[in-house]
Amino acid sequence: MGSLGFIFFRKGYYYYIGSAKSGMHRIKRHFSSRKRKRWHIDYISTRMKIIGAIIFKEPECDLAKKFKNFEGIERFGCTDCKCRSHLFYSPTINLEFLST
Repeated sequence: MGSLGFIFFRKGYYYYIGSAKSGMHRIKRHFSSRKRKRWHIDYISTRMKIIGAIIFKEPECDLAKKFKNFEGIERFGCTDCKCRSHLFYSPTINLEFLST
């Protein structure tokens, strides 16, 4: 998958943390199936069903730290920072921890 090589994705739910500095245009792009592969997320967003997006004012690296108990896909989406990952896996949908 781009610079990360081959990644095996298990059945379940994946949470991607991105900055979307260009606003809704970037978010809409992620929902599109026809796009040039530019970022790590582009390699999977055309092969997986996206079920939603949640917008936070919190910086992406701070938000990614809240996923510390989730399995992360190593270096995914975070080559420009020191986070371990910006893509996290869970066998079930669970976002309740974000409200704290």
